[in-house]
Amino acid sequence: MKEILETIIINLVDDKESVQINEVESEKSIVLEVKVAESDMGRVIGKQGKLAKSIRTVMKSVAGKEHKKVSVEFIG
Repeated sequence: MKEILETIIINLVDDKESVQINEVESEKSIVLEVKVAESDMGRVIGKQGKLAKSIRTVMKSVAGKEHKKVSVEFIG
C-alpha cells in the first residue's frame, strides 16, 4: 500500500528525493504520513484540498480490499 502512495506522490512533485512516507500499522488501521519539500506541498494538496482528498479516496479503496481503514496525513 505504501508503494502505491509513493508512486502517486513521486509523480506529482519536483523534488523526488525529499519524499518520505512513514507507515504506522495497527490491527485494523494504517496511518500513512507523507512528507514532501515545502515547495511541493501545494502540488500534493491541490486547490482547496481536492487533490489530497482524491489521494485519500484512492488509498481507502485499496485498503478496502485488505479490510483495513487507512488515513493519509500530509506533514509540512
